[in-house]
Amino acid sequence: MSAFEKTPGWLDWYAGPSKPRFQLPAGAVDAHCHVFGPGDAFPFAPERKYTPCDASKAQLFALRDHLGFARNVIVQATCHGADNRAMVDACQSSGGRARGVATVRRSISDAELQALHAAGVRGVRFNFVKRLVDFTPKDELMEIAGRIARLGWHVVIYFEAVDLPELWDFFTALPTTVVVDHMGRPDVAKGVDSAEFALFLKFMREHPNVWSKVSCPERLSLTGPKALDGERNAYRDVVPFARRVVEAFPDRVLWGTDWPHPNLKDHMPDDGLLVDFIPHIAPTAELQRKLLVDNPMRLYWPEEV
Repeated sequence: MSAFEKTPGWLDWYAGPSKPRFQLPAGAVDAHCHVFGPGDAFPFAPERKYTPCDASKAQLFALRDHLGFARNVIVQATCHGADNRAMVDACQSSGGRARGVATVRRSISDAELQALHAAGVRGVRFNFVKRLVDFTPKDELMEIAGRIARLGWHVVIYFEAVDLPELWDFFTALPTTVVVDHMGRPDVAKGVDSAEFALFLKFMREHPNVWSKVSCPERLSLTGPKALDGERNAYRDVVPFARRVVEAFPDRVLWGTDWPHPNLKDHMPDDGLLVDFIPHIAPTAELQRKLLVDNPMRLYWPEEV
């Protein structure tokens, strides 16, 4: 048992997910997922904003195999702060089938960065979602970006659409490939032709170093339907957003489950049905292969491409 008590009302990940009807292409990568603890082995950070359920590497790898993925990209969860041990342990236990995205502080040494690289880390995450993290000064983040650029790593940025204008100058000055989590969390209620989403598309169009994950429809959807009870056409209101990004930037998109789906308030999706979202946003075999195989391999396993 973990020594930590979950945040009240916390939704645990969906047990017994269905088998996707959509058959993933050989070598598909779940390019955005997490491990939580287990808390008794990898304690959660004192400064965390939430305490999750345990979600171990063994459970993640079992889900990988069940859904039909070949590999994972494990993104450091905010509940672990800059203590990357749980993520690193999962990468090192994967037999080369997982890469990592870390959270680091300015104080990290070059030797520690090299150790992370040897463990499979290929990026750092900068989180700008105020309800999840405390503010880190931009000069510190830019210093970190300069250091990790020398390792060939990239920066993952997590923000909400309304904040893009004020973050634009910082994002466009980053000296690395930049990967946006979840399309910058567009407000689906404003529509795919909104000025807000148009600005995000402009951000990608004008900056060829910017990539986007077209993941987490369960976080963005307002009208659903939810990926539950056999629903294979879930989150239809999000489809136009993700499909537009995939079709406009087919060589700079990634997809991931976001398992174990931290901080969902409304429902917990069946991950098998969530995979069935993919062909709605990447309707051809060529787009599916780029999204799920070619692009993540180029970014995370370039030595194998």
